[in-house]
Amino acid sequence: MRFSQSLIPTLREPPANAEIPSHILLLRAGMIRQLASGLFTWLPLGVRVLQKIERIVRQELTKRGACEILMPFVQPAELWRESERWDAMGPDLARLADRHKNEYCLSPTHEEVVTDLFRNNISSYRQLPCNLFQINTKFRDEIRPRFGVLRSREFIMKDAYSFHLDEETFNETYRAMYDAYSAVLERLDLEYRAVQADPGLIGDGESHEFHVLAQVGEDALAFSENSSYAANVERAEAIAVGARPDPSHQLEKVSTPGIASIDSLVQFLGIERDQVAKTIVARGANSPIALVLRGDHELNELKAARLPDVLQPLQFASDAEIERAFNCRPGSIGPVGTEVPVYVDRAAANLSDFACGANENDFHYTGVNWERDVACDRVVDIRRVREGDPAPDGSGPLSIVRGIEVGHIFQLGTKYSKSMQASVLDSDGKNTYPLMGCYGIGITRLAAAIVEQRHDDIGIDWPIEAAPATVHIISLNAERSELVQQTAEKVYDECLGAGVDAIYDDRSERPGVKFADADLIGIPHRIMIGERGMQRNQVEYRFRRGEIEAIAPSSVVERLRS
Repeated sequence: MRFSQSLIPTLREPPANAEIPSHILLLRAGMIRQLASGLFTWLPLGVRVLQKIERIVRQELTKRGACEILMPFVQPAELWRESERWDAMGPDLARLADRHKNEYCLSPTHEEVVTDLFRNNISSYRQLPCNLFQINTKFRDEIRPRFGVLRSREFIMKDAYSFHLDEETFNETYRAMYDAYSAVLERLDLEYRAVQADPGLIGDGESHEFHVLAQVGEDALAFSENSSYAANVERAEAIAVGARPDPSHQLEKVSTPGIASIDSLVQFLGIERDQVAKTIVARGANSPIALVLRGDHELNELKAARLPDVLQPLQFASDAEIERAFNCRPGSIGPVGTEVPVYVDRAAANLSDFACGANENDFHYTGVNWERDVACDRVVDIRRVREGDPAPDGSGPLSIVRGIEVGHIFQLGTKYSKSMQASVLDSDGKNTYPLMGCYGIGITRLAAAIVEQRHDDIGIDWPIEAAPATVHIISLNAERSELVQQTAEKVYDECLGAGVDAIYDDRSERPGVKFADADLIGIPHRIMIGERGMQRNQVEYRFRRGEIEAIAPSSVVERLRS
């Protein structure tokens, strides 16, 4: 690739509409341009990055027995109605109709299509297990696209789907795909974590997310530095520490005029937040449901949504609903004496002599104790873990880091095979619904995640296997020296002839401009050819931001290979 023949519109200044490093640097390095909100055009250098990432993904999946297919981007609505997701996906699903008024959607994912493919082509257990993947465009109508290609509406993704007759072969494939994703991220030289996760609307069982660690990551991850335990904080188990102390105070109702928050209550009573039990009210199938946590803890809504009788999706009661159920304003509610079902978080269940609302306006209780003053027969894990909490496996304290989710693998069970009647005959000749797995990894998101983790003040630092090229060749003032021009051309041709991917900056630009662009683009190896070096039959070689080394032009390919 020659600069003079390519579209590489680098920018000197950060664009006004870009907030995070990957968005800024991909724009400045001339790799992407925005068409509309959440829609991007990938330019030649960016396309090369995507192709390199796709190649790695293909290699790791085919190595583990997955077969590549390509499914339509536009999908018929009837398939989504079969799986009961046409309405469940809500506004994220972009819908359209053709001239015959047939309804379709732009693909956000392909579970329905691949299940339809399976049921029409596979009928016997002898054809299982089956693992299919594609690399294709997806569209999800994000309510607020942001962060460039990290959260865009249209993106490129690798999605795979496996079908199994039994748990044993499914677990083998799930582990193989887990290993494949780990191998992809290791080849990209990224620091990452594979964590236990919630399957959301897609899955129906165990799932793992793969996160590239970065400060701009939207997800918080909890992990133990002393073991392999790691989970998204939404999924991480919060365990109680120690036993509940014996009661030492009597129950007392205290007048608390105007007190309606935890902060004002602890200040009024002169106590700490962890001596208060706060009550949050969710809507239930038959009545409101009280969720009790320690005052210094935060409700984990995903955990709360899994409780029996809680309406799906999780909804919180209105002030009017709370007043009808507790006969007081929200700031005075508590578990003592209420008739609604009460679920108590594990840490809150360990409290003794605590304070809580008295279910009477402007009054609270102090000296409250479980069992003596209020029942505690529904103890659950409903809080969000935090830094320093004990790991569930007993390995030590949890650390919290930010991560960019780049991959997600799901156990689907028979969610789609059963709803879409995709059955096979087993060895006894009986119809059975196969178990399914789903495995997604974002190609465009991976490109942005690499930049987020691997950049400095002057530009990107691409890993070798994902860089737009292996070597960046720069000729300095070639228009004034025929020898410089001839040597640069020869080095470029020798690199291409040896299968070394090269970019040659053959522009008539000042050296400073060329060096700034090279730093910005961030190709690992760099060869600089100038008049002064040519007087000694030498070119300058540099790896990343390292020291400059003088080598002979004829040894460039050998040096790159070594």
